[in-house]
Amino acid sequence: MADIKIDGKLFQERITHFINAWKADKRAGDGGVFGGVSSIVIMMGKVEENPEFQKNNAMHFWLLGYEFPATLMLLTTDTIYIATTAKKAKHLEHLKGGRFPIEILVRGKDAAANEKQFVKMAETINSAGKKVGIITKDRSNGPFVDEWKKVYSDKCKDAEEVDISAALSTAAFSVKDEIELRAMRAASKACVALMTPFFLDQMSDVLDQEKKVKHSALADKVDRKLDDEKWWKTVELPNKQKLPSDFDPASLDWYLGPAVQSGGKYDLKLQAEPTGDNLHPGVIIAGMGLRYKSYCSSIARTYLVDPNKTQESTYKLLYAVHNLVLKEIRDGVVAKDVYNKALAHVKSRKPELEKHFLKNVGAGIGIESKDPTLVLGAKNGRTLKDGMTLCITTGFTDIENPTPKDKLSKTYSLVLTDTIRVTNSDPVVFTGDAPTDLDATSFFFKDDEEMQPTPKKEKKDSRVGAVATKNITDSRLRSERTTQVDEDQEKRRREHQKELALKKQKEGLARFAESTSGQDGAEIKKFKKFESYKRDNQMPLKVKNLEILVDTKNHTLVLPVMGRPVPFHIHTIKNASKNDEGEWSYLRINFLSPGQGVGRKDDQPFEDASAQFVRSLTFRSRDGERYEEIAAQISTMKKEATKKEQEKKDMEDVVEQDKLIEIRNRRPPVMDNVFIRPAMEGKRVPGKVEIHQNGIRYQSPLNTQQRVDVLFSNIRHLFFQPCAHELVVIIHLHLKDPIIIGNKKKTKDVQFYREATDIQFDETGNRKRKYRHGDEDEFEQEQEDRRHRAELDRQFKSFADKIADAGKNEGVEVDMPLRELGFSGVPFRSNVTIQPTTECLIQVTEPPFMVITIDDIEIAHLERVQFGLKNFDLVFVFKDFTRPPAHINTIPVESLEDVKEWLDSSDIPYTEGPLNLNWPTIMKTVTADTHQFFVDGGWSFLQNESDDEDDGEEEEESNFEIDDSELEEASESSEDDSDFDSNASDEASEEGDDDDEDDEGEDWDELEKKAKRKDRESGLDEEDRGRNKKRRH
Repeated sequence: MADIKIDGKLFQERITHFINAWKADKRAGDGGVFGGVSSIVIMMGKVEENPEFQKNNAMHFWLLGYEFPATLMLLTTDTIYIATTAKKAKHLEHLKGGRFPIEILVRGKDAAANEKQFVKMAETINSAGKKVGIITKDRSNGPFVDEWKKVYSDKCKDAEEVDISAALSTAAFSVKDEIELRAMRAASKACVALMTPFFLDQMSDVLDQEKKVKHSALADKVDRKLDDEKWWKTVELPNKQKLPSDFDPASLDWYLGPAVQSGGKYDLKLQAEPTGDNLHPGVIIAGMGLRYKSYCSSIARTYLVDPNKTQESTYKLLYAVHNLVLKEIRDGVVAKDVYNKALAHVKSRKPELEKHFLKNVGAGIGIESKDPTLVLGAKNGRTLKDGMTLCITTGFTDIENPTPKDKLSKTYSLVLTDTIRVTNSDPVVFTGDAPTDLDATSFFFKDDEEMQPTPKKEKKDSRVGAVATKNITDSRLRSERTTQVDEDQEKRRREHQKELALKKQKEGLARFAESTSGQDGAEIKKFKKFESYKRDNQMPLKVKNLEILVDTKNHTLVLPVMGRPVPFHIHTIKNASKNDEGEWSYLRINFLSPGQGVGRKDDQPFEDASAQFVRSLTFRSRDGERYEEIAAQISTMKKEATKKEQEKKDMEDVVEQDKLIEIRNRRPPVMDNVFIRPAMEGKRVPGKVEIHQNGIRYQSPLNTQQRVDVLFSNIRHLFFQPCAHELVVIIHLHLKDPIIIGNKKKTKDVQFYREATDIQFDETGNRKRKYRHGDEDEFEQEQEDRRHRAELDRQFKSFADKIADAGKNEGVEVDMPLRELGFSGVPFRSNVTIQPTTECLIQVTEPPFMVITIDDIEIAHLERVQFGLKNFDLVFVFKDFTRPPAHINTIPVESLEDVKEWLDSSDIPYTEGPLNLNWPTIMKTVTADTHQFFVDGGWSFLQNESDDEDDGEEEEESNFEIDDSELEEASESSEDDSDFDSNASDEASEEGDDDDEDDEGEDWDELEKKAKRKDRESGLDEEDRGRNKKRRH
């Protein structure tokens, strides 16, 4: 005990806090949590081999930081008496002389003197009052305890014993100070590190390699890792963070587990020793509890291996209940209400699981691994307080599996455990870095898994879309709207546009002076080599059977050829089909090879196109069901491989930013209480934005690791949008390169906003309006709302200016939208207000956001501009021809002149036409040979259409006539690229029919003759023409 150092200041703070709470409770009367006791006895007996932490142990650790065996503490509201041995008394001497008196009674070898000390303490109990507080569940034993009990029973016969366990929890243990919370955070991080990545990696390795490893062996690996100090220094948590620099692995100890359970035998208390059974690939439960500097933290996760739909559904319910419990926990909530709401949620979703739900959803945790007075059960009326720490455990026990895959899968249990801190709002989840969602906890390893066919998506109703959106206008009739065209202004625009078109043509010829045929500025497809196995021993063991084997793990199909197993990577396979002829079933596997009429998705170069290729292999068998299963597996594996390839391609342009250099010598400029879009994972809570040396940081209050860093060097545009005519005030960052926020998809737009509306009053007639006449209160509210909005605008504008000032070396400047030049349109799915800025055209009010930089625009084209239509569309073609054109659909025709004027004033060349063009096909023609495209006139075909809609349209569109297969592919691509559907032209023709009847012009016979003559000239028959017209529309 030579190294023992008791913090005297902390001792005085805590004992004073406890005594003050005791006195306040006494003043409240006997009904208080202390039960009106006048003295409290805390007894510690001899040291046990496997000590259990009870309230008496906890009191020693809370006051002294250590456990003193064979020691008696007697507390009154005036003094604390401690009877202990001389060796221990040495460490307590320096506690004397503080604000709260302490008297130390040193015990020696003289039995009579020792008895006198106990008699003195018994007399103190009698003189203090009749009621004495004890811990009824105290299991202390030994000679020291027996000696005290003898004196106590003799001298304190009239004493009334009261259990003060709840009082100790309320006044001492449950609400933690910062020192205690720091220890619990460290314990929680250690739990997370052992669970994810260590245990998860070990488990995955066992399952992946199909090893037979016992539960006890896996638990021993985790146990031994506790003493590996080198590992603790290098381990990386799931959020890519390291453990704190002052973390001391020597202060760690187990209080629970580690527990590993699978194969139908589960104990959700995690107290049973790991069994000698092998790890079963089904439902695997792992849990553990660590103590760091006397403070506990616990974690448990359930991992699902090849789960069926019922298990997935049940886990999703557990995940929802777990998050509901976390959401409900806050300062002032009653413990039983939390449990009852969780149980009600289970009853409403799946009543049959009510009997399997745990009898509580957690308990208090800290020095004690479980505070029995703070159990979140159905009958506990205790109120939660800010600063409490809880171990939240939700689970279902012994659920029957309707479709077990083996005898060990007939029943299963699920559990989730997290250690949290109660706050005034959402709790802080200390172990939240270890994910709990289904995607993170489910694994699919089985090679012979039954592949489910992907359900076909229901066809979307073409009538619901951008065109169906009704515009709100000032007048009901088109004839009443002001669409007058200023002829002088139009003439000036036309002259300017001709100059811009000529300039654009010259620039195009200069940019693409050399022929680009064959490389067209697009990504050149390269020959890819796919490797299934590096060595023979990596092939599945089943290949010895010389049967067709689908190895989903390695994306490979192993086929028996000439008595040998031959692996084929899934990327070399085009498709597989199964046919029946009589009693035989045939499985045909087609491979990719040169000269095939493959589509764009399968089109790929070959290392030596003149080599000999196997185009297909056919196998015959009487087992038709197995062939059907194999064909389905190959199809599913092909889809998965294509999906992964696409995801990889999507992430190619994500650039890892440099590290943010924080400002440490002073407080950085901060704006609090702002939300971020795209939203962070978890609950929607406001955070804060800080400006540092080389970038800005958004910090979530829920977790210190939930943050977003954006460097100034990655900011392309910075926008400030005031809350005038809007519900939010916005600072929007448009980035040069995409970043990843949380585990979500990449984004090039990050936005900080605050809601401008203050919904604290009822506009429909509240009590104040009911009994007061006049509009004084409404007027005051409007004035207050104006002041509030003005203050918000000032704060956000000031902060945006600070960002621009800090990033001025990287060229960051604040840009504001010009609302007076704005117009409504549908860039994606909803009708929004689109506003120009100095350098861009933006829509940042609601996601998905749209930011189009003017300098990136090659040309703009106005579609569906014809008499009789209410709306028109705007298409932007970018200078990067590989980038898909941007569409803004359903712009009211009243905005046509304003849009033209803005385009012209921004020096953007524009054209217009009466129909929607097939832009994927046009861009494919442009990129095929860009040099030749500009030699042939470039974008002049769009101008010709604008100048002569009747004659030019048919001729120019013929430049893009293609065969049926390409047209179908282009149509599919067009549907994917744009939310606008073909209903536009249908609507156009329907609206234009009535007006066309009254127009003067050639009659139908003359028009028919002209059409036939043009058909003969272009070499098209009537059938082809009809089909092309139909598809073009």
